[in-house]
Amino acid sequence: MSNVVHLTDDNFESEVLQSDVPVLVDFWAPWCGPCRQLSPLIDELAGETEGKYKIAKLNTDEAQQTAYKYRVSSIPTLMVFSGGNVVQTLIGVQPKAAILQALESAVNA
Repeated sequence: MSNVVHLTDDNFESEVLQSDVPVLVDFWAPWCGPCRQLSPLIDELAGETEGKYKIAKLNTDEAQQTAYKYRVSSIPTLMVFSGGNVVQTLIGVQPKAAILQALESAVNA
């Protein structure tokens, strides 16, 4: 089972903005084909990076306030947060290497 954190408007601040480690947030929706394509990779990353990073998913249909706050207009959108701030944004399906590079840049920021 993966270690993906499921985000809501209510837990976003505590799980992401107050996190002690960089957080990758996958903004997605169940009806989005590319989002479903990316999902297994997100689950894989959660297992491989446990402890170093937090991997999370936010369903934009259910957490519309947060999606609006971060101006998510296209999904999938991946955002890397560090210290409560967005440090990287990737839009669309991304290869694993690009996602890992974005996470690494958060550590070195």
